[in-house]
Formats: sequence, C-alpha cells, structure tokens
Amino acid sequence: MTYSELTRRCFEHATCAGEAGGADWFRGQAGSRERGTWVQFDVQVQSADAGGCVGAVRFLAFGCPHVIAACQWVAERAIGLALEPRLPESVQALRTRFEVPVEKLGRLLIVEDAWGAAMRGAVLRRNA
Repeated sequence: MTYSELTRRCFEHATCAGEAGGADWFRGQAGSRERGTWVQFDVQVQSADAGGCVGAVRFLAFGCPHVIAACQWVAERAIGLALEPRLPESVQALRTRFEVPVEKLGRLLIVEDAWGAAMRGAVLRRNA
C-alpha cells in the first residue's frame, strides 16, 4: 500500500508515542489487538486555573500506519483544547487528511472511541 507524505511523516516521527500516568492523567482505550486495531490515549489535564484544558497527550497504538499517524496528529493538535470528548477534527476529515481508504474507516472510529474515553474520564474527574 502507498501512504501519503503526511501519513508517512506522522508515522515515522510519532513523538507522542508512549505511556504517561499520574494524578492529572486520564486514560482511554478502544479496539482490540486480536481484531487488528487497538488505541490508548493518556491525556494530562491542566489545572482548573489554566482553564481545565488538555496539557499533554501520549498514545499507544497497535494498527496500520494510518492509525499511528492519526493518533500522532490528534495528540499534537489537542494540546490547549477544551476537555471535550470529540477529536480536534472529524473522523471524515481525518480520513481525507491521511488519505485513508474507505474500507479502513473503522480504524479511525477506534481512534475516536479511545479519545472520547480518555476525555470523558477527565471531564468526570474534573466535575467531581
């Protein structure tokens, strides 16, 4: 399969890959390795004094280069955003941006589900 330049660049330079944890980090995951795609996001929340926004993001992903590239892009773009369980860009926009074949759209939905799970955990804790 041929990948776009953006997909290759984000895949090869996944600087946000890895795990993180602590009192101000929240984890969400979706998918399964057995089915070929699994994603985990760890999201650090800046204090309420800083607006309760995303401070840092790390991810782990098991999947094709499109999945890893999309996770990297989301992790980079989410810094400073409000704590909302939606991606910085729609799944359809990500599909177009990374030239993901339509038959792989479900993999981007797993990225979306993992992001939403992490963000919902952060919002629940912040509002508790």
